[in-house]
Amino acid sequence: MRIRTRKVLPWKLALSGSAVVLVTLASAKPLFEGDPDAAFSAEQATRGEAAYARACLSCHGAALEGSQFGPPLKGELFEAHWRGRTRAAFSERIRNTMPPGGTGSVSSQAYTEIEAYILKANGLAPSASPMKSEAPPRAARASASSVEPGAPTMMTPARPEKDPLYDAAVNARAAKLAALTPVTDDMLARPSPSDWLMWRRTYDGLGFSPLRQINRSNVNRLRAAWSWALPDSGNEITPLVHDGVMFIASGPSVQALDASNGELLWQYVRTLPDELDNGRASRTKSLAIYGDKLFAPTVDGHVIALDMRTGRLVWDQEVIARDGRPAAVGLQLNGGPIVAKGKVIIGVSLGVQSGGGCYIVGLDAETGKESWRFNTIARPGEPGGDTWNGAPLEERFGGGVWTAGSYDPELDLVYFGIANTYTSATLLEPRPGASGVTNNDGLYTNATVALRPETGALVWHYQHHKRDVWDLDWVFEQSVITLEIDGRPRKLVVTGGKTAIFDAVDAATGAWVFSKDLGVQNVIASIDPVTGEKTVNPAVLPEKGKSKLVCPGNFGARNWPATALNPATRVLYVPIMETCADYTYAPGTAEQTAKGGVDMHYIARIAPGSDGRFGRLAALDLQRREILWTHRQRVPLAGAALATAGGLLFNGDLDRYFYAFDQKTGKVLWRTRLSAPPESFPVSYAVDGRQYVAVVAGGGSVVGAAGRGLVPEVPAPAAGVTLVVFEELR
Repeated sequence: MRIRTRKVLPWKLALSGSAVVLVTLASAKPLFEGDPDAAFSAEQATRGEAAYARACLSCHGAALEGSQFGPPLKGELFEAHWRGRTRAAFSERIRNTMPPGGTGSVSSQAYTEIEAYILKANGLAPSASPMKSEAPPRAARASASSVEPGAPTMMTPARPEKDPLYDAAVNARAAKLAALTPVTDDMLARPSPSDWLMWRRTYDGLGFSPLRQINRSNVNRLRAAWSWALPDSGNEITPLVHDGVMFIASGPSVQALDASNGELLWQYVRTLPDELDNGRASRTKSLAIYGDKLFAPTVDGHVIALDMRTGRLVWDQEVIARDGRPAAVGLQLNGGPIVAKGKVIIGVSLGVQSGGGCYIVGLDAETGKESWRFNTIARPGEPGGDTWNGAPLEERFGGGVWTAGSYDPELDLVYFGIANTYTSATLLEPRPGASGVTNNDGLYTNATVALRPETGALVWHYQHHKRDVWDLDWVFEQSVITLEIDGRPRKLVVTGGKTAIFDAVDAATGAWVFSKDLGVQNVIASIDPVTGEKTVNPAVLPEKGKSKLVCPGNFGARNWPATALNPATRVLYVPIMETCADYTYAPGTAEQTAKGGVDMHYIARIAPGSDGRFGRLAALDLQRREILWTHRQRVPLAGAALATAGGLLFNGDLDRYFYAFDQKTGKVLWRTRLSAPPESFPVSYAVDGRQYVAVVAGGGSVVGAAGRGLVPEVPAPAAGVTLVVFEELR
């Protein structure tokens, strides 16, 4: 075979994303000539080499030479493409496209240092001035597909000339988004059966879908319809669906997908402070929709509003002032918002070292401006403020709100559960100079509060567990259901704590109506049948330095994996993890107590008499207050329950199985194995008359990690988060 040679022409082909572009060398200018944003320090370039090795080397080569997986990042072709352009354009391309499938998974600082390393490798000399971590803004943008970090990214390449297939695809996406209708108050109160508009689908927090196309008779024909890889992150997210478009968040990104096939319609990627590890530790449970906006909490303590048709940032409101505190001890937004009466309402959680505790805020849906704030730790001199053993405000900790609220439009009340305190000594130890103080209930910890959505005014509260010093929160879903009580219908709020005791209180007044203990705890010895007053088992009362057995342990018999309630049968389905713990009360000095921190120490253990089956799913008839059936298995359940009108109950476990149970009997009717445990909130929706079931697998949670420790034969999967959607095979 004869090999011909020919003269090299004064132009070359250069790779740019997925497109091949023609660049003229004759008129080339030096790379980023005169661009002040291209200055970088030698230290940044050195650190960038290490960051490049972690995030870029496998595709672009050890020497930036390129490979079959990625173009070269230095040399004639690279320089030819980028001469005459700005560092802003270069930075935008990297941050919005790299690494493939994981945009946003590299921190802002690391992106900057990688850019510095690439520029140095292409002959640019370091300077005394470091490159700014924030990407420089572009002066102008040619199209919606060319955006700055933190802005929406339309996932389409530059428009090729005369390509009808490209035009058809782009037009179809645009039409899908344009068809989205504004979400009204009436739609939130009475959603379409096809939609899933909020955390538990409806204001009453039931986790129930009225769809019945997938049912007991055909569930064995379920198959995967499509899947989608999400940015790596801790993940307890609930997908939302409206008019055939799915909205989902993971790590630093919020995405809109075609709910029928998984096609990406737009993506918003937030640039986060470097200490937040680009959102990998985030565990947002839900988003919210109202009007033409999508509302999302962010890992850096803001709530943002995005245009649901474009992903454009409409407003950005700081809810948590970080003040330099690391995420491990600072306040967090790891619950989710609910919208009622034009207010975006969300709780703040954690507060391990935040004296004064947590709070709930109401933001104006149009502007993001904070309208009101309710403090979940009662202030001295205010109602409930004398329940903290005489401690000053700065020594009152906790009261986290890490679950979205419920709302009753008729009563015009929003309901939130509030968690425990994190420093038990505050409620247990005598306070200097506070002789005679006897009330140490610790309001509003472990309570349900009913607030006016427009003002945040407290209408009533009910404390389910006074002076909880065992980390046994009552912070979970508040299910609003009407039951027949004493021969007449009565609207109730039903909620359960980590002890798997469920209380029912009057939705209008907060008066106690009844309690039901599912039988997996040893903390509460009795419940008064008239008043509902709980009596603590004296055997578990804390004693300094003495180990005692408490059931459940601090991870709870139930935790964030939510219950589901069928409103027709009034049966509540409860995921349970049956464990105990040896705990020791070990308070520090008075100075240490004043600084906050956990002073109860736990070692998880198997419950006495256990047969090694830690996973439990219980069906509780709320009307008769009877357990109808219990499914038990070795591997703990992983996520929330989903009930449907088709008589099915969906949930998954830590061994990666996703199940459909028969609501009547608890029998497993179908199961499939996923890439990772489904530690999230499954949903069901319909598009064009076809029902789907969706769940996120992977990312994990603290509760899941605790459950996996009980079953060491079940390996932890590698990192990776995937959204999986199922349909009936026809």
